[in-house]
Amino acid sequence: MSYVEVPGAQVPIRMWTDPSTVEGGAMQQLRNVATLPWIKGLAVMPDVHYGKGATVGSVIAMKDAVCPAAVGVDIGCGMSAVKTSLTANDLPADLSRLRSKIEQVIPVGRGMHREEVEPKRLYQFPTAGWDDFWSRFDGVADAVKFRRDRATLQMGTLGGGNHFVEVCVDTTGAVWLMLHSGSRNIGKELAEHHIGVAQKLPHNQGLVDRDLAVFVAQTPQMAAYRHDLFWAQEYAKYNRAIMMALFQEVVRGEFRKAKVTFEPVISCHHNYVAEERYDGMDLLVTRKGAIRAGSGEFGIIPGSMGTGSYIVKGLGNAASFNSASHGAGRKMSRTAAKKRFSTRDLEEQTKGVECRKDSGVVDEIPGAYKPIEKVIEQQTDLVEVVAKLKQVVCVKG
Repeated sequence: MSYVEVPGAQVPIRMWTDPSTVEGGAMQQLRNVATLPWIKGLAVMPDVHYGKGATVGSVIAMKDAVCPAAVGVDIGCGMSAVKTSLTANDLPADLSRLRSKIEQVIPVGRGMHREEVEPKRLYQFPTAGWDDFWSRFDGVADAVKFRRDRATLQMGTLGGGNHFVEVCVDTTGAVWLMLHSGSRNIGKELAEHHIGVAQKLPHNQGLVDRDLAVFVAQTPQMAAYRHDLFWAQEYAKYNRAIMMALFQEVVRGEFRKAKVTFEPVISCHHNYVAEERYDGMDLLVTRKGAIRAGSGEFGIIPGSMGTGSYIVKGLGNAASFNSASHGAGRKMSRTAAKKRFSTRDLEEQTKGVECRKDSGVVDEIPGAYKPIEKVIEQQTDLVEVVAKLKQVVCVKG
């Protein structure tokens, strides 16, 4: 579908979904964002739903300003996937051992490594820039500097919530490895610190929602936020890269006879800020629950833990600021999901997937998410499908 345009105070709201299907609270958030004096464009993805300040599933383009809450508190959260030389026929009937091996190597939930992961020993890990990255930690906000040890030990860990590590099979029978995670606790603390700073600035006092507080160009507060934002985005990128390398080592070890090889890793952020140029203007483009989908660029759009995911290639649609959805998107809150569904429902909806089926992950049940197929159908002018994947192993925190 092409987008539907809804009037907004400063800019029209371009929506790749039926506005009547969007919850009232999310629509109000979109209208609020469209009132910001610095905004130059707003694109809404088909997985849109209510968030903090700004909806999840929105792309906000601003001139000389950026809104920290519109990035999300998990700065740099995103996806990585890689196609392997394995096929479905190489997988054992019982996948519980493989799941257990993954969980032994990649800490989940609030877990962390006992000691720092040394990138140089990892399989095909790109170490260029690693030392420079950590040297820039000295410049982050003083309020979070004491978290360095934790950040070091959480590098290469999954976290909880909707984050996952999966073994998938595509429609041709090829096996893929996929994971979803971000900047862990250090990204969250940096985001919350800067949101608090922004909310106290004089130019934000008249906003319709204090969670939409922004930093503006040529100010020390903006400079400090940009430093920490881009550092956290890089942390998230390295975090996924280390997990993927660990994941690949597990698979190589479990399938030694097959001598597993891997194609290049596909990786994309979906909570981040990028400097991009549109209509002759240099803009700060914030994607919160959205991926970049420039012409020919690969992306990953996952469904829920019992459905499947898509590898896509961007079509470079400037109306969406070269963006696409980041996933299926929730259709109900975690609290609502826990009230509505039981562990029996979870077992039924994740049949055939080796995964947790206990009360601790009921809020991640497929029924709490929008149908991924519908979400893909609504953005055929944004991406083309390269591969459709179905998970057979799903590790969650």
